[in-house]
Amino acid sequence: MKLFLLTALVALALSGPAIVRDPSSPILTQEDIDFINQNQDSWTASLDWVGSMTYEEAQKYASTEIKPREFPEYNWGAILDNFQAPASFDSRNQWPSCIHPILNQEQCGSCWAFGATEALSDRLCIGSKGSINVVLSPQYLVDCDHLNLGCNGGNPDLAWSFMKSKGVPAYSCVSYTGANGKCPSTCDDGSEFQFYKAASVNTYSGPSSIQAAILAGGPVETGFSVYQDFMSYSGGIYKHTTGDYLGGHAVKIIGWGNQNGTNYWICANSWGTSWGLQGFFWIAFGQCGIDSQAVAGSPSV
Repeated sequence: MKLFLLTALVALALSGPAIVRDPSSPILTQEDIDFINQNQDSWTASLDWVGSMTYEEAQKYASTEIKPREFPEYNWGAILDNFQAPASFDSRNQWPSCIHPILNQEQCGSCWAFGATEALSDRLCIGSKGSINVVLSPQYLVDCDHLNLGCNGGNPDLAWSFMKSKGVPAYSCVSYTGANGKCPSTCDDGSEFQFYKAASVNTYSGPSSIQAAILAGGPVETGFSVYQDFMSYSGGIYKHTTGDYLGGHAVKIIGWGNQNGTNYWICANSWGTSWGLQGFFWIAFGQCGIDSQAVAGSPSV
């Protein structure tokens, strides 16, 4: 419990003063939605997914820890000096059989584990030219990565460190429960583990570095600051408009685009397909620190 409180305090210290709210109050109201939609034209907000979600429930979706990096920034050398990324890129088009479906973390603060295992799943498939096409288990990270806090949150860099040193089995081996559990010694059906690993891990910051990393090896995981309004996202290019800071959140960046002069990232969330753009969202470059916390590893194939 002390570690959880310390983690929360670290995140809040880096993200501004906390606003004390009644935990049972609604995270958003129709009045909030109307304000968002009337005061900007970049994205649309809706209560369809949020419903009657409370402030306390919403905070469970934002549990990524923001702390100093565990891995070095990738050194591109002179490569980025003349680097010109294409105006748009979508990993779903480039590697259609390797970008896996949207998953749902439910009300467990395990986004850090989903972002990590989803990005490595895609990279394993891409790096092996499709011969290793498996969805990896976020639950195994939740239960076994004891440097992180399971459903109480975690740090993406530490998740990648675990996947590099120990590896993770397939989702079909250790299925998702949405709760903290004991680290298993076998698959759900009693069979032996087959582990999949990252061979090396680096961090990336800034649009060009992240774009180059995606073009070279596939999607990356990133963390960013989540505010109340993000919960209501239903389309367009997200830019923080209103609402309190809820916490850090981890997602997978799969590409980018440009609309009416605004550059945006294409990201896969882990809140199910009923949220956002069937589980995906667009967010403007630089918003909420989205392109300052990326991490990914080359797959061990």
